[in-house]
Amino acid sequence: MMVFPVQAVSQVKVLVAGDVMLDRYWFGEVERISPEAPVPVVRVARREDRLGGAANVARNIVALGAKATLLGLIGVDEAGDKISTLVHEAGINGCLVADHTAPTTLKMRVLGRQQQLLRVDFEEVPGTQGLAELSVRARGLIAQHDILVLSDYAKGALSHVEALIVAAREAGVPVLVDPKGHQYQRYHGATMITPNRSEMQEAVGRWQTEEELEVRAQKLRSDLGLDALLVTRSEQGMTLFTEQGRQHTDAHAHEVFDVSGAGDTVLATLAVTRAAGLEWFDAVLWANRAGGVVVGKLGTSIVTAEELS
Repeated sequence: MMVFPVQAVSQVKVLVAGDVMLDRYWFGEVERISPEAPVPVVRVARREDRLGGAANVARNIVALGAKATLLGLIGVDEAGDKISTLVHEAGINGCLVADHTAPTTLKMRVLGRQQQLLRVDFEEVPGTQGLAELSVRARGLIAQHDILVLSDYAKGALSHVEALIVAAREAGVPVLVDPKGHQYQRYHGATMITPNRSEMQEAVGRWQTEEELEVRAQKLRSDLGLDALLVTRSEQGMTLFTEQGRQHTDAHAHEVFDVSGAGDTVLATLAVTRAAGLEWFDAVLWANRAGGVVVGKLGTSIVTAEELS
């Protein structure tokens, strides 16, 4: 039986940079349809705010017992203040840059009887001054950490991702990236990227067989100068591609309740176990286990070292 490396993980320091957001949940009961339009009327009984995006990655890192520094942009608004408070309460070292030109990215979900009925997103492209300050702070922080995690949700905080990867390589700090879009050349020189199945298809096209996937994945890994490429495949598990070849692990058989934030948990677990000295595939096995636990929870959630062990 695998034993989670609690002692080694407790010494790990991770810098998380990327798109910080607030996940806001309104829980209520649905008892009637609106007379104004054919939509349910939700009587809100409870409200809850959680850290989302890169902030959820940092929250998971701390929950696993490591130390996390969070670098990202927030707006000068109520949602930004809430993120600052939640970051502090979670025990995360917050390096949050205030962007005076764009609001905090906010995802508001309305749920009735635990079912999501509606999601409303508030987001804008960040300003150049905020991005410039983010880059300056990153260069000062990278060398103080064991590993750099880049959480890309395509909200704009990682517009200068290439410079961050170069700075990390110069400092000898490994870089793990959760990518977005199909322009993967932006991530050239990273240590590992972790696309999900649909993101991988967007980057290399649809594959018909496992052999075809392996050829395309290894070509992408080689073209980008990566040590490793991990494709997360939901119910099909996870497939790791390295110079040594292909290694696959099946998904853990858990009831899937909510997949939101599962990629954040996987990324966090990979970062802390790899920085703690585990081989790539052993780190993937822990990440797979953590992902299997978190999809059984509602909304963006965390997994603790105790749950994994």
